[in-house]
Amino acid sequence: MRRPCRLLRPLAAPLCAALLLAALLAALLRAGPARAQSGADPEDSGALRPVERVTARHAMVVTANPHATQAALEMLRGGGNAVDAAVTAQWVLGVVEPQSSGLGGGGFLVLYDARRGAVVTLDGRETVPAAATPAMFLGPDGAPVPFYPDRITGGRAVGVPGLLRMLALALERHGTRTLAQTLAPAIRLAEEGFPVSPRLTASLARHRERLAHFPATRAVFFGADGEPLAAGALLRQPELARTLRTLAAQGPDAFYRGPIGAALVAAVRESPVAPGVMTAADLAGYAARERPPVRATYRGYTLYGMGPPSSGATTVFALLNLLETQPVAPAGPLSAPAIHRFVQAARLAYADRARYLGDPDQVPVPTAGLVDKAYAARRAAMLDWDAPLAPVRAGTPPGAPARESSGRADLADTESVSTTHLSIVDAHGNLLAMTTTIEQAFGSGVVVPGWGFLLNNQLTDFSLRGPDDAGRLPANALAPGRRPRSSMAPTLVFRQGRPVLVLGSPGGSRIIQYVAEVLVRVLDYGLPLQDAIEAPHHTHGRGMTVLEPPLGRGAGAGAGGVPAALRALGHEVRMQPQGSGLHGIRIDADGTLHGGADPRREGLAAGY
Repeated sequence: MRRPCRLLRPLAAPLCAALLLAALLAALLRAGPARAQSGADPEDSGALRPVERVTARHAMVVTANPHATQAALEMLRGGGNAVDAAVTAQWVLGVVEPQSSGLGGGGFLVLYDARRGAVVTLDGRETVPAAATPAMFLGPDGAPVPFYPDRITGGRAVGVPGLLRMLALALERHGTRTLAQTLAPAIRLAEEGFPVSPRLTASLARHRERLAHFPATRAVFFGADGEPLAAGALLRQPELARTLRTLAAQGPDAFYRGPIGAALVAAVRESPVAPGVMTAADLAGYAARERPPVRATYRGYTLYGMGPPSSGATTVFALLNLLETQPVAPAGPLSAPAIHRFVQAARLAYADRARYLGDPDQVPVPTAGLVDKAYAARRAAMLDWDAPLAPVRAGTPPGAPARESSGRADLADTESVSTTHLSIVDAHGNLLAMTTTIEQAFGSGVVVPGWGFLLNNQLTDFSLRGPDDAGRLPANALAPGRRPRSSMAPTLVFRQGRPVLVLGSPGGSRIIQYVAEVLVRVLDYGLPLQDAIEAPHHTHGRGMTVLEPPLGRGAGAGAGGVPAALRALGHEVRMQPQGSGLHGIRIDADGTLHGGADPRREGLAAGY
């Protein structure tokens, strides 16, 4: 794809963009039966794009962007494994989907190593700079400054990025390719450019006002007239290419201890909006961690996920434990009885999440107790499942701390939907689910001058509530060195030792419910994975049950008498599209792989 742009450099950029897009489409068609498609995020229009069913025999990749899927698939075809392909895809996503993830953020990785027969989970979540305090986010009256746009914008909100360390650790321990080899496709795309997708253009338009504060950000994503790059325009990022080339040559220390890091710290501390307090020592001291996986069972299946500081696995599995105490609703997963029971379970699981989940390196988290079957049975027995909604409280799981954290649940979730997920199965039987983020769309809005990548605003994921009457802080209180609680839920499912499902999603605190919904639809009702992903969502949060309209897909959670039936059961119902980006792979007993891509975004499944 280099030659067309070199030959046509004197011509108009749109012509070059069209040729590049055509070449990409042709490559994807050659790679398998799937085709590249693009569509609007539901935050814009609620429109859905058609997604072709994709199957494969040997390997499958599902990511949030066709460029990333193609790069990962080529890595697998060239002999790389699932880790090599995932790292390759992530570097590409940082180029083509910068609003959702990238070098300036963090993430979690769940891997089934087929050779060892073991599940490994890696934590690349950001950390709090040593000098940061909750007071940074409080106004003169002592109340938190408004979340949007004030709290999320500028250097003050930036946590120490962990993604690069996590991916380098994954390659070192489980990969077969070098960092430089995985970076090559992203370097090429950053240098030569790619046609901007409608989703990226729409996201730039929504965030134009806060991004305009930062000259380096404007220079990358906006024209001289201040307008966001139009869909189809060619986006070249030479400064980001320089960063990736430096990493390929010098490794992660160029970021954490070298010139890239020095520029990153300067960008945080000299931000024109809300300067931050990060230091070179904060950056140099960052370490990715291998954590114990969280394991649970559900109706004969075995599930694995990411433990704290992610609340994803513990809350998904707690929700499923509660549902397991009840029979499967015969009217189907989108019926009022099924949705009501799902919401009942979600409310109990989220109450425990809000009270107990935090950074396990700094606060005691009763991880095993939260997914304990006997505890779930006690919680379920206290609930009248078919009665109208009633107030719920956090329980006391086995191993719960007595006084270390506040007894009040912290329900003020601020996680953004601007995250990304990828799922991969390789020809060796390795399974990989990885969710990454820079938090809000475009993170803090800060692009590091001279190096071209965005920085996260992850410090806004902490609770800013003060101590309770006993002097106890919330488990997710902001503190130096701490990792913020997350809802990211990369998940692997097995049946009697056989791989069944690889799954995950973006979506802020709703990630937990998006993943749980698909698990119920596939494992309980036998829906094909793509159908389970496309079906309308039903989620609960902040006292509201949100039903997704059918959006042209026939009857759904918002159709017929379902909303009225739920209102009669005490639900405050709202109808609106929801911003999931579910990407998964279903594995049949005969080894056939089924890719599932969310039509609400622009992801693609492809395999061979």
